[in-house]
Amino acid sequence: MNICILGAGAWGTAMALHLERCGHSVTLVPRRMEQALALASSRENTDYLPGYSLPGSIQIGYEPAPVLMEAEVVFLACPTKGLRALCQQLAGSLEDAWQLKLFVVLCKGLDSATLQTPAETVRTFFPDIASAALSGPTRAAEVAAGQPTAIALAVEESFEEANDYQRAFSSPALRVYLSHDLRGTELGGTLKNIYAIAAGICDGLALGDNAKAALLTRSLSEMVTIGELLGGQRATFHGLSGFGDLVATCTGSWSRNRSFGEQIGRGSRPADLMENRKTVVEGYWATQCVKELCQTRGLEAPILGQVHSVLYQERDPQAALEALMGRDLKAE
Repeated sequence: MNICILGAGAWGTAMALHLERCGHSVTLVPRRMEQALALASSRENTDYLPGYSLPGSIQIGYEPAPVLMEAEVVFLACPTKGLRALCQQLAGSLEDAWQLKLFVVLCKGLDSATLQTPAETVRTFFPDIASAALSGPTRAAEVAAGQPTAIALAVEESFEEANDYQRAFSSPALRVYLSHDLRGTELGGTLKNIYAIAAGICDGLALGDNAKAALLTRSLSEMVTIGELLGGQRATFHGLSGFGDLVATCTGSWSRNRSFGEQIGRGSRPADLMENRKTVVEGYWATQCVKELCQTRGLEAPILGQVHSVLYQERDPQAALEALMGRDLKAE
């Protein structure tokens, strides 16, 4: 299978390595020409995934258009904030992409202008091509190293070739489960980043294991409530793209969102951290989007609300903690 991966961050690079091991013909297309030249020369993504050599069988593309002409599947591995611009760029390049059957989004978040999920954004531009999402507990470095994990491939029920792609993307190290709740799967990947920031704040404040366990438990409950309200299926949020990704992102020392929250808990200002970051913190933008969606639907989400106040209103994390702990008592 000819596969094109647009975006050569850590996750896009790891997915290229995984799919090459599955026996596919893979072309990795970085967003910037200088990165493409560096990857082609060194065969290592020293900026985002150092320590993992790209085999010669993985081609490096310098621009999308020529690669798309031969691609059967395109993985979109850009940050959510850049997805709409990427789709606009691709819109004029698909006339000769007659083999293209599927877009797979790897990014997690919501479009800040439209509040659409990534797959919804892709369908806006390419309604005649199927869209899917891959989401679950998948640290890029572990996938690149071939360590075992599982992930959900979410597609619309009408997509008849779903089982074929499930098999094509699976390997002895990466077990792919099929889901027909595309919206719920994407919402799980969006929401868990918000609660990973909360978990990081908990770590930064040195609140202990009990506090973090309680936070994760209540975060999952809040995820389910929000996710169902926004159109996802309840069971999805207890699966790989919900609970599974929540646990990995909230506990992993490697997690960008958790680490971002930890720095805030230790006294850093969110705005300063965002200004000086090289890598993306999807949870920062997702917090604003999901807060807006909850407000328009009249839903109170206490943990989300306090994370939002810390990120966007410069509320002291300790004060946010006290507000959560001081809420009226209720049944679980």
